[in-house]
Amino acid sequence: MMKRSLLCALMLAFSALPAGTASLVKTYSYFSIGGRTLDDIGSQLTKLGPQVKSTGMRHPGATQMAFTTRVSYAEKSSSCAIADADVTLKVKVILPEWRRSRKADASVRLFWDTLSADIKRHEDRHVEIAKNHARDLEDALKATYPQKTCQEAKAKAAEIAAAILAKHDRAQMQFDRVETINFESRILRLLRYRMERVENGRLPG
Repeated sequence: MMKRSLLCALMLAFSALPAGTASLVKTYSYFSIGGRTLDDIGSQLTKLGPQVKSTGMRHPGATQMAFTTRVSYAEKSSSCAIADADVTLKVKVILPEWRRSRKADASVRLFWDTLSADIKRHEDRHVEIAKNHARDLEDALKATYPQKTCQEAKAKAAEIAAAILAKHDRAQMQFDRVETINFESRILRLLRYRMERVENGRLPG
């Protein structure tokens, strides 16, 4: 139930564009769940969470991504080089929002606060991984050596983009694997921390 997958659409567009830097456009959307017990919440997340096309499963949270890469070229008599490259990363983070039942126990509310914060942290980390690779892609394109023709330069740019985006995919999958393995111990640790803060009056009960 707690496994989360990345909804990732990678778009590459090679065209002329003024000088720029890797940029991030980030938005959030939410889906509502109900319930008053932990079982209710788990059932609602499984039923209403965003569906990942690659697995056909629903998850507590997800991140949709699109990389747009634009490259301009400078052609000379015997060579063609990348004059500039700009990478834009657009992400949409999808998170759950619990319609709290007045009858829900304080322990359920505490668990939800802990879980929802962890889901958001997880998805935001996916965004950070993608942002780092967007920056790497832009830097790699700008550092490319001139080619004999612009056709070869475009082919080289496509090769670089494919390699870095494949590396990005592997990093995202590795992150998910580690998070899944450590999920239970992480949540228990976070719960203890929140309970201590509640007992010390630093968080509302």
